[in-house]
Amino acid sequence: MSASNGNQDVDIDLGQLFAAVWERKKTILTATALAAVLAFVGASLMTPAYKAESRVLIENRAPSLNGLPDPSGANDPVLDALNIQSQAQLLQSTDLIKQVAREMKLSERKEFDPAAHSSLPNPLVMLGLQQNPLDLPPEDRVMKTFREKLQVYPVEGSRVIAIEFSSEDAKLAAAIPNRMAEVYLSMQSGAKLDSHAEAAKWLEPEIATLTKRVSEAEKKVADYRSSSGLFRTSDTNNLTNQQLNDISAELARVRGERANADARGQNVRNAIEAGRPSDTLSDVVGSAMIQRLKETEASLQGQISDLSTSLMEGHPRLKGLRAQLSGIRQQIQGETRKILASIEGEANVARLRETQLVQQLNGLKADTARAGEEEVGLRALEREATAQRQLLETYLARYREATSRIDRNSTPADARVISTAGEPAEPYFPKILPITIVVTLATLVISTIVVLLIALFGGRGLRPSNAEAIETAAQAKAIEPPKPVTKPAVTSNAVVAEPAVKTAVVAETVTTPVEAVVASEVVKAQDDAFSIEAVRDYIIGRKVQVAVAVSPGGDEGSTATVMLAREIAEAGRAVVLVDMTGSSCPTRLMANGKSLPGITDLLTGAAAFADTIHPDRLSDAHIVPRGIADGATAMRGADRLGIIIDGLAGAYDVVLVECGPAGIGNLARVARSKDADIVISAPGYDEKRLAEAAEVFETAGYTNLMIMAGTSLMPPTNRDSAGNRRRAA
Repeated sequence: MSASNGNQDVDIDLGQLFAAVWERKKTILTATALAAVLAFVGASLMTPAYKAESRVLIENRAPSLNGLPDPSGANDPVLDALNIQSQAQLLQSTDLIKQVAREMKLSERKEFDPAAHSSLPNPLVMLGLQQNPLDLPPEDRVMKTFREKLQVYPVEGSRVIAIEFSSEDAKLAAAIPNRMAEVYLSMQSGAKLDSHAEAAKWLEPEIATLTKRVSEAEKKVADYRSSSGLFRTSDTNNLTNQQLNDISAELARVRGERANADARGQNVRNAIEAGRPSDTLSDVVGSAMIQRLKETEASLQGQISDLSTSLMEGHPRLKGLRAQLSGIRQQIQGETRKILASIEGEANVARLRETQLVQQLNGLKADTARAGEEEVGLRALEREATAQRQLLETYLARYREATSRIDRNSTPADARVISTAGEPAEPYFPKILPITIVVTLATLVISTIVVLLIALFGGRGLRPSNAEAIETAAQAKAIEPPKPVTKPAVTSNAVVAEPAVKTAVVAETVTTPVEAVVASEVVKAQDDAFSIEAVRDYIIGRKVQVAVAVSPGGDEGSTATVMLAREIAEAGRAVVLVDMTGSSCPTRLMANGKSLPGITDLLTGAAAFADTIHPDRLSDAHIVPRGIADGATAMRGADRLGIIIDGLAGAYDVVLVECGPAGIGNLARVARSKDADIVISAPGYDEKRLAEAAEVFETAGYTNLMIMAGTSLMPPTNRDSAGNRRRAA
């Protein structure tokens, strides 16, 4: 888990959080144990309460007793969701509760009317701050407590309503839901019984009136039909319409026969005129005479064919047969003409019949039009009589049903009890063990959360996301005070790494005379490189944003860092110095007072950011003093230094953090990474001491070092991929 503050990402330091919890384990465990004891004692002293439940199923229980369809069951309003909710509200109605409370004499119990059974006066009533409950009727006082103990709810996904009741008496907890269910069923049955009785009482005079109206309406229909001659042949037809339908059907049939006869005659006529053989005509072929003539023709034709093989053409026998054949053919033609005349006669008869039927049809149409006008009035009278009759039948059915259900046993309520409440064996409240466990766990969790929040808001539980592990104690080697020794040659130092970081100065002791001569020349060429001005120019030229100053010599080095800050300010750069020393030397030199809020106040959260930045007395530089908060408390939030330094770096060109004679282990909290820019401020140190100090930092992994001894600054170098030192370009 990480958070962001400005340009610095921070992580939650789980180790510090666990350490904070572990440090306060006694307090947490003590609070948890005390809460557990109090919860156990409090739960044990509570009055036990018992809860019982009965369940009622809402369903339609109104069967048809007279064989007619049940009008109330046509739509099931008793089974919809809104009606179930309504029945649940009815179970909580004031009348039902009052009846149950009255029957069970609940006003005599202290549980339901504590005001009436209390021996001590209520101080709020005496002071006039509360109305005296005894001014209310006993039923009203009981009802308030009753409602608090009652719970009625529909069971989800069903038509069941549950009735729950809690009481200090287990028997009473079971008796009240059962009694409520009984009273509810009785009220429902009584309501239905009253409805049936009122319906029967209202229907009696209405049925008598409707009976008289139906008789009058039916008499009017009969009189009108007789006077108009509208005699019925069926339920939907009268005599005139029936005759019209019959003649229309006969006319259609006659027209069909006439059309058929015309078509047949025309076919025979066309065949005769065209000289086609009569064999192709169905009417001719079907004639018995034609069939006999055809048989004779075929016989003669056969004889002629047989004799033609043995006799000459002019033989009298052949001539006689041919003459007979010619006569037969003439008979066939004559018979065909007779058939044609017969067909034409049928067509003429059909035509005459059609003419007669059309005349009769026209007469009936006139009669039908007259009857239609008269039937308009008849239908109006019939509709009135039918409506009165249907209404009478409906009232009679309802009356029979209502009278059959006036008896209480025949009118059950639209509900039934499916589960009665039993006497509970154990109280539902208080559950001593669960309450104790829950309170204990809640206290433990809340106490732990409070400790964690204190650690987080105090900054102890936060660390920069790129912070490395604190150096081990073996690496924390303090820099020894300077001793006057001969200056050895310095062979190399480290180079700048991005962003704006420099590698360490590493001094090596020269062991050979040749090396000593070379080293002496190098030292003479670099005598002015350790000056404050050189460090200033290097920081400005390389655009170093944050530099951490370490002063092995104590206040002497801190004073040089103050001078460096002022030099940077004189060069026109916005610079701020953060006093992280134990002696508060930079604060004494730059600030206008000693008791100003500073970095320790920021780390403890005792001061705002803007209140800790103060101007230098002698330059345009700014300083964040050491502060007035406790140093040990402030170091618990040391991981927030990265956030603070990043915030300063966003407002200033250069941020100098003066740490005094800090060791490697303490420096890790400020530097945050091995690529940090480190300034070793050691005025008066010889090169051997400077080289030893630089070697300590390089051994610890810090490669970006600047030496400020008041005389010279070693030129930057870097290492190649193999780890060998090389001079930087």
